Amino acid sequence: MARRFDGGKLVLASHNPGKLREIVELLAPYGIDVVSAGALGLPEPEETETSFIGNARLKAVAAATASGLPALADDSGLEVMALDRDPGIYSARWAGPAKDFAMAMARVLELLKGGHDRRARFVSALALAWPDGHCDEFEGDVWGDIVDAPRGSRGFGYDPIFRPDGYDITFGEMDPAHKHEISHRAVAFRQFVAACFRN
Repeated sequence: MARRFDGGKLVLASHNPGKLREIVELLAPYGIDVVSAGALGLPEPEETETSFIGNARLKAVAAATASGLPALADDSGLEVMALDRDPGIYSARWAGPAKDFAMAMARVLELLKGGHDRRARFVSALALAWPDGHCDEFEGDVWGDIVDAPRGSRGFGYDPIFRPDGYDITFGEMDPAHKHEISHRAVAFRQFVAACFRN
């Protein structure tokens, strides 16, 4: 059973500004005192695991150990079925050191040229780690298709080329509040809240 989080300070073990913004907004209703790993001067650990859950756990445990506080980490990415689920756990690395997601999206679209299967899913793995080593893990996903060209300037990362099932617009075109209701991160977050904030 997941350990209950009773409030107090929570470290967000991420250095990604877009991800931090989304998680802070998702946590807002719970009155949690949130501090980022970057604000605490914590280093960004190398992601050496082979799964989203593994990398989320690695980041959360590193931040909890270094800070002495509970730490929440997210590892997420885009899996494109026709590309053998790439970029997958390497989604951020496809954007290079400069985090150039326009380049990363162009690479995805170039590799899909001439192909018919544009199915893809966004995956989000959350890990809540405690200084004593306890860790709870949650994973959510959302399926959709890769569009022909980037659309919209909202969101971040690969959002402008991903159209979720049941919608005519991409995450890049979607109102952020609505994206928070249906995204892969929202699915994982609901599991986290149900397990760790239960009455």
